[in-house]
Amino acid sequence: MTILVKIFGDLRKKIEGSKISGSLPLNLHIESDEIETIADVLNKYAIEKEETSHLFVNGSYSGFNKKLKDGDRVGLFPKNMSLLYKWYFTRNEDG
Repeated sequence: MTILVKIFGDLRKKIEGSKISGSLPLNLHIESDEIETIADVLNKYAIEKEETSHLFVNGSYSGFNKKLKDGDRVGLFPKNMSLLYKWYFTRNEDG
Protein backbone atom coordinates (compact mmCIF):
# COMPACT_ATOMS: atom_id res chain seq x y z
CA MET A 1 0.00 0.00 0.00
CA THR A 2 1.30 3.46 -0.91
CA ILE A 3 0.17 6.61 0.93
CA LEU A 4 1.19 10.23 0.34
CA VAL A 5 1.70 12.07 3.64
CA LYS A 6 1.91 15.88 3.59
CA ILE A 7 3.41 17.24 6.79
CA PHE A 8 2.95 20.94 7.51
CA GLY A 9 4.60 23.53 9.74
CA ASP A 10 6.68 22.57 12.76
CA LEU A 11 5.86 18.87 12.35
CA ARG A 12 8.29 18.84 9.40
CA LYS A 13 11.17 19.24 11.88
CA LYS A 14 10.30 15.83 13.39
CA ILE A 15 11.36 14.01 10.23
CA GLU A 16 15.07 13.24 10.29
CA GLY A 17 16.98 14.08 7.13
CA SER A 18 14.14 16.13 5.66
CA LYS A 19 14.84 19.26 3.68
CA ILE A 20 12.45 22.00 4.72
CA SER A 21 11.80 24.60 2.06
CA GLY A 22 9.99 27.76 3.13
CA SER A 23 6.37 27.09 3.98
CA LEU A 24 5.85 24.17 1.60
CA PRO A 25 4.63 20.90 3.13
CA LEU A 26 7.00 17.98 3.38
CA ASN A 27 5.75 15.25 1.03
CA LEU A 28 6.51 11.67 2.01
CA HIS A 29 5.48 8.53 0.18
CA ILE A 30 4.95 5.61 2.56
CA GLU A 31 4.99 2.11 1.12
CA SER A 32 3.94 -0.22 3.91
CA ASP A 33 1.30 -2.81 4.66
CA GLU A 34 1.69 -2.08 8.39
CA ILE A 35 -0.02 1.33 8.17
CA GLU A 36 -3.76 1.00 8.80
CA THR A 37 -4.80 4.31 10.42
CA ILE A 38 -3.62 7.89 10.80
CA ALA A 39 -2.41 6.95 14.30
CA ASP A 40 -0.04 4.44 12.65
CA VAL A 41 1.41 7.22 10.49
CA LEU A 42 1.98 9.39 13.57
CA ASN A 43 3.68 6.49 15.36
CA LYS A 44 5.94 5.84 12.37
CA TYR A 45 7.34 9.38 12.63
CA ALA A 46 7.24 9.68 16.44
CA ILE A 47 4.64 12.45 16.29
CA GLU A 48 2.52 12.68 19.44
CA LYS A 49 -1.24 13.13 18.99
CA GLU A 50 -1.05 16.24 21.20
CA GLU A 51 1.33 17.87 18.69
CA THR A 52 -1.31 17.84 15.95
CA SER A 53 -4.32 20.05 15.44
CA HIS A 54 -5.98 18.79 12.27
CA LEU A 55 -5.72 15.64 10.22
CA PHE A 56 -7.07 15.18 6.70
CA VAL A 57 -7.51 12.14 4.46
CA ASN A 58 -8.17 12.97 0.81
CA GLY A 59 -9.19 16.49 1.83
CA SER A 60 -11.71 15.29 4.43
CA TYR A 61 -11.30 16.31 8.09
CA SER A 62 -10.44 13.08 9.89
CA GLY A 63 -9.58 11.58 13.27
CA PHE A 64 -6.76 9.39 14.56
CA ASN A 65 -8.68 6.16 13.93
CA LYS A 66 -9.49 6.91 10.29
CA LYS A 67 -8.60 3.84 8.23
CA LEU A 68 -6.30 4.37 5.26
CA LYS A 69 -6.21 2.61 1.92
CA ASP A 70 -3.86 2.45 -1.03
CA GLY A 71 -3.48 5.81 -2.77
CA ASP A 72 -4.80 7.95 0.11
CA ARG A 73 -3.41 11.44 0.73
CA VAL A 74 -2.92 12.36 4.39
CA GLY A 75 -2.38 15.92 5.68
CA LEU A 76 -0.93 16.49 9.17
CA PHE A 77 -1.08 19.97 10.73
CA PRO A 78 0.64 21.05 13.98
CA LYS A 79 -1.04 22.79 16.93
CA ASN A 80 0.30 26.20 15.94
CA MET A 81 -1.54 25.94 12.60
CA SER A 82 -4.93 25.06 14.07
CA LEU A 83 -8.07 26.05 12.22
CA LEU A 84 -11.72 26.39 13.15
CA TYR A 85 -12.65 23.06 11.55
CA LYS A 86 -13.56 21.37 14.82
CA TRP A 87 -16.47 23.78 15.31
CA TYR A 88 -17.90 23.50 11.82
CA PHE A 89 -17.09 20.02 10.51
CA THR A 90 -17.51 16.49 11.81
CA ARG A 91 -14.40 14.36 11.92
CA ASN A 92 -14.47 11.18 9.88
CA GLU A 93 -13.49 8.27 12.13
CA ASP A 94 -13.56 4.56 11.54
CA GLY A 95 -13.37 3.06 14.94
